[in-house]
Order: sequence, then C-alpha cells, then structure tokens
Amino acid sequence: MSGSAFDHATEAFSFIDRLDGLTSLDDVVEAVARTFSLFGFENFIMTGLPNPKERFEQVVLLRKWPMGWFDIYVRHDYVRSDPIIRLCKNTTQPFEWSEAPYDRATERKAAEVMERATDFRMRDGFCLPIHGINGYEACFSMSGVDLDLSPRTKPALHLMAMYAFERARGLLDAQTPAGPSLLTPREREALLWAAAGKSAADTGEILGITERTVTAHIVSACQKLEAVNKTQAVARALKYKLIQL
Repeated sequence: MSGSAFDHATEAFSFIDRLDGLTSLDDVVEAVARTFSLFGFENFIMTGLPNPKERFEQVVLLRKWPMGWFDIYVRHDYVRSDPIIRLCKNTTQPFEWSEAPYDRATERKAAEVMERATDFRMRDGFCLPIHGINGYEACFSMSGVDLDLSPRTKPALHLMAMYAFERARGLLDAQTPAGPSLLTPREREALLWAAAGKSAADTGEILGITERTVTAHIVSACQKLEAVNKTQAVARALKYKLIQL
C-alpha cells in the first residue's frame, strides 16, 4: 500500500472514531465539513429521496449548502429534475456528478439545476446512493470546485460518507439492533477484514476458508444489518460496535 493510500485509509478510520464520540447533529455537520474539506469538498447534503407526495425539505437529514441555494432548490422543486437524484434512484454505486446523464437540449430544467448550482461553487461532486432493503432511498451528495477524486480517495470517501449517514440517522432514530450477538464470529471477522480493504479471496486466505464461504458470511451479515452492500454493512457494524478497528 502506498503512503498516500495509507493516509487516506488512516483519515477514514480516524474520522469514524471521531464520529463515535459525537452526540449532536451539529457536531456531525462540523466533523463532516472539516474532514471532507481535506478532499476539496465545500458543501454536502444527506437526504432521503422524496416520493411524488413528499416535498424535498421534508426528507432532508443534514445539510451544509451555500446560503440561498437550498431556498432556490426547494422553490423550483428541482429535486424532480435533478439528474443526480435521478441516478441515485437507479444505481447503488457511488458516482461523480459528471456521470449523471441528461440531455441538455430536451431536459432544460435538468440543465438549469446543474448550471445554477455552479453559481454557488457546486461545480463538481461525488454522490453516494443509499438503498435500504425495506425500500428506503436516500443519498449523501457532496460538491466543490477542486476535488480529489482519485481511485485511492474514492473508497475512503465512500466509507466515510456511509458511516456519517448512519451516524446521523442513529442520532435521529435511537433504535439499534440487538447487540454483538446479532452477527456470528465469522461474520464479524469477514466484515472486519473488509473494513481493512481485503477482498473475499484475501480474507479467505487469512482465515483459512474459501472465498465462497467469506462471501456467504458477508451476504448473511448484510441481510442481518439490512445493508445493501458490503460497505454499508461495515459502516453499520462499526456504528453498532459489532466490530472494532
């Protein structure tokens, strides 16, 4: 592992440790803003994705947006045209804003959203879609002008964003799973090595079991934690202290 990659991983795990000690949403906003600024991000929002009967402002969890932009976004109901939101509903993979497709000629309001956002230094961004197995849809979207979005930084950003989202939801909703017994020892080991960046094949070699068995443990842990992927399962396991780094 290169020194740069090590630094990114170290910052991610340090950020997670700091979040664990926070008890207010304001503190979470401040911690997210401070850490994500190291990667060039100036603004972010954690929000549910509204259904046709919901208004955008009803589903926002936390935000640090430029003054005035939130009011404009709500007033024009941009959430119905925003290509970032649309892609969030159709993928589970993190993506850069530039990867969200829209036709500038035929989707004028989509183009308008993206163009007006640049007036508030929201030119480029990175977005984490969040899909719960019970149908819950949300996203963590962050933006800025000069972003560090290399193949080394994206995994760290993914984990930090997922954990920050889980921490925010945890403060909003005190319900938690039923303690360490929720996961088997092997499931906890598989998630712990996944948190360290190991593949299923690597973990199998370390634990002396097959890659298929490791994958089965991770899938089982995802189901128990109501997580849609390995990264979300790791974030929730850390949040509920089912694993410790």
